[in-house]
Amino acid sequence: MKVTKTKLLIIGATQGGYGGIEAFMIAVAEAAAAWPEFDVRLCFKLVKGATFKDDLRALAEKVCSQVYYVERGSKELTALVSWADVLHVQNMPPDIVLPAKLMGKKIFLTVHNRRIPTASLHNAIWAFTIKLAQQRWYNSRFVWGTWEPRTKAANSACIPTVCRLPQLQYPVEQRRGFLFVGRWINNKGLEEILQAYAQCNFDPEEWPLTILGDGPLKPTVLALQQELNLSQVRMPGFVDDESKQHYLASTRWLLAPARTQEDMGLTPIEARSVGVPAIVTRDGGLPESGGPAALLAEPGDVAGLADCMRQAAAMTDAEYAERSALSLSSLSDYLKPMEFYRTAFLS
Repeated sequence: MKVTKTKLLIIGATQGGYGGIEAFMIAVAEAAAAWPEFDVRLCFKLVKGATFKDDLRALAEKVCSQVYYVERGSKELTALVSWADVLHVQNMPPDIVLPAKLMGKKIFLTVHNRRIPTASLHNAIWAFTIKLAQQRWYNSRFVWGTWEPRTKAANSACIPTVCRLPQLQYPVEQRRGFLFVGRWINNKGLEEILQAYAQCNFDPEEWPLTILGDGPLKPTVLALQQELNLSQVRMPGFVDDESKQHYLASTRWLLAPARTQEDMGLTPIEARSVGVPAIVTRDGGLPESGGPAALLAEPGDVAGLADCMRQAAAMTDAEYAERSALSLSSLSDYLKPMEFYRTAFLS
């Protein structure tokens, strides 16, 4: 007898390249492809003015046999919504949620971005469409609080989003220094990192600083590096995933001192997965993703960041090993396994 499968559509908007939301969608699709109860399709809806890039196509099509790239408001988008029994939608786009609701589909939302506190038609529509889901999952308590500041709805929860996490681990005695990973853009804390590191006067052999990534802030970063006489700071640029894992696993501390009201903060979670604790700011969801082993500074506070770096460097091997173990062990209480989504979609 032929078994009828549940038609699952994992769908979200994209700028066309591989980023945090795309990584999460691909991770869910990869897990769902192994669930025999589901027929899975993965759909990326292109935002206005963007184009699809090869890196996204390669990674998505590696894990899912049915991947679609559609324009907003297109016939292809409507056909995919019509096909599905269950939709797992990223955020709450009205051109997906409203048709799905009218067609009587099951809708599950993962909400990645905080609500911007401004009065606009866009915000009013999204505040309406977010309520149409069977369940809505916020990627941090910070984001949850911006959408539901007082009473939390019975059908909502905080479910941090993750992609494939690094597994490589270095012994604690082989780890050295501090590491930043991310795009070089305003308010990510890059200037504060360089200024704080300069204040600490660390031995660069024992406490090296490595800054991975690139971006529009590069001229500012390089000029500040020269001004502070920090030629020893390593800046390899963008690296492949295997190299990134080695950098993460071999560092002593991850640095994530943003002042952007980060919705969640993936890099502290990646670091924790290999037992590396983080120094983060009290910014948005970063204290949550940093976890109980993290050291906390105020956003934009160079002196406070330097104090945290000195505290990290002054720890005994035993104290550091304890924090390292806590950073990893506490992840099991923070993250949900992919089976969570399987159970929810079948409910």
